[in-house]
Amino acid sequence: MGEWSEYFEDFPVENPGNYVNVNFDRKDAEALRSAQAKLAQEQVILDAEIEAIVQKCRPSDGGKK
Repeated sequence: MGEWSEYFEDFPVENPGNYVNVNFDRKDAEALRSAQAKLAQEQVILDAEIEAIVQKCRPSDGGKK
């Protein structure tokens, strides 16, 4: 028995990842996944920048609480 990925290669219309809203469209689905991946990567970069700013601006308490 083959893997699921092989099945979906043979029958792309069966892959739920190839649907945008309720319409089957492999190209639009791939573009959507690509845009989501780019957005997620940009968010990781922004989160790192925010963390660096917070660390830089956090007052040093000299080990006291």
